[in-house]
Amino acid sequence: MYRILEKRELTPVTKLFVVEAPLVAAKAMAGQFIIIRVSEAGERIPLTITDFDREKGTVTIVFQEVGKTTKMLGKLGVGDKILDFVGPLGLPAELPEKGHLCLVGGGVGVAPIYPKAKAIKQDRRPVRITSIIGARSADLLILEQEMRSVSDELYVCTDDGSKGFHGFVSQKLKELIDSGAAFDEVIAVGPMPMMRATVETTRPYGLKTWVSLNPIMVDGTGMCGACRVSVGGQTKFCCVDGPMFDGHQVDWTEAMRRNAMYVAEEKIADHQCTCGGGSK
Repeated sequence: MYRILEKRELTPVTKLFVVEAPLVAAKAMAGQFIIIRVSEAGERIPLTITDFDREKGTVTIVFQEVGKTTKMLGKLGVGDKILDFVGPLGLPAELPEKGHLCLVGGGVGVAPIYPKAKAIKQDRRPVRITSIIGARSADLLILEQEMRSVSDELYVCTDDGSKGFHGFVSQKLKELIDSGAAFDEVIAVGPMPMMRATVETTRPYGLKTWVSLNPIMVDGTGMCGACRVSVGGQTKFCCVDGPMFDGHQVDWTEAMRRNAMYVAEEKIADHQCTCGGGSK
């Protein structure tokens, strides 16, 4: 079992855990993820690796409490143990060797872009990093200082204007492009509508845009097929072919429809958890 060494509350609904997982930390790379299970009868959920320390044998994860399992996870504290912590899974991110990269993170999606920027800076690659991070409001912003430490420029956006740019991250991206920012590529991570909006923002400019998809996933090894997505007219499994894909090639209508397949069941499970029933 995997012991929680540190717990931070980033927002009222977003938690950060530093977990003792030396075997995972030894092989982890930016862009990969792990699958956890809180209890014996619990579901398996994928979470991006936010950071790792090979010497200390730790892996950092960030998650938002949006359903039954993440709320159960959020109740754990320092010293508690997670039953399963499997990884690293997925392909490492293909990071640029040079040029100007724009990282766009929305909501909890800021957590997956941080290790990409950190890896580039640690490798001392001649890459200029402009980061755009956003949330619905200032109190829901996460990892602002961490992103500032690995970015050459950082722009903060809030939907309600409570901090930074008043608007969506995709709108800020367009403003920067139109003002002359010569980006060579973009990496966008966040809710599906936000990634889709970012892709549609960059499409007219022919600007290469990578996205990190988060479909429904079960086994994480390519056997169940639950995480299939259509990319460039071909079926891909997010767990073994991704999670990063060319955003301009993703069938977003299909991906968003598949992600909403079990909304009714998720609401039932969340209600049972909130009301104290169905603890497993």
